[in-house]
Amino acid sequence: MSAMMNDAALAHTLAEEAGAMLLQLRAARPSGGKALGAEGDRVANRFILDRLLAERPDDAILSEEEKDNVARCSISRVWVIDPLDGTREYGEGRNDWAVHVALAVEGRPVVGAVALPGLGLTLASDKPPALQPEARPLRMLVSRTRPAAEAVAVAEALGAELVPMGSAGAKAMAIVRGEADIYLHTGGQYEWDNCAPAAVALAAGLHVSRIDGSPLVYNCENPYLPDLLICHRERAPEILKMIAKYATA
Repeated sequence: MSAMMNDAALAHTLAEEAGAMLLQLRAARPSGGKALGAEGDRVANRFILDRLLAERPDDAILSEEEKDNVARCSISRVWVIDPLDGTREYGEGRNDWAVHVALAVEGRPVVGAVALPGLGLTLASDKPPALQPEARPLRMLVSRTRPAAEAVAVAEALGAELVPMGSAGAKAMAIVRGEADIYLHTGGQYEWDNCAPAAVALAAGLHVSRIDGSPLVYNCENPYLPDLLICHRERAPEILKMIAKYATA
């Protein structure tokens, strides 16, 4: 890997290569399950961190699979990594899992790549696909196992269909790819769950915010970032108003 590779190319390469590694690991361990997921997390995390430490030694790193060091907060550039987003789906042999590699600068998600290895795709902030128009009826993404009450309520008010899906990255990229229209999450996430998806979605021209309309901010001392909304910009004011109404009901 060239030391001259720019940040966007580096994020794309790391996400894609880690995804290929995870596919190879799963093919060699067809029994799957929790043990495979844990091994996938470990292997992909080590691969990405080793490359970042070699390529960007002066940058900070925040990874789901590493012990956090809040000294990163004094550094303006931090790589935010989820080496295997959707560990359960990966272990179950599904395709709705992802690899997230993002760079936040001064708290903003400026570079991101989300690999969807099961689909043979990597979406990145430097070359996002053209946005597709909303479908009719609208399609609202929800958790496969724990659909958020707010999302269900908003979907009902909009007459939207509920679309269960696995990882946060897979959901966010479904909006970018035109496979769904709204991703409203209130069930709790961390910075690594949504930094790379946020960077790609913003680059594609989508609305990305907290559910109160405020921006997502990264490299905070506490990386807990519990909620987000991703949708078409024109749809955002209506949804934000519905969320606020639901919260005060």
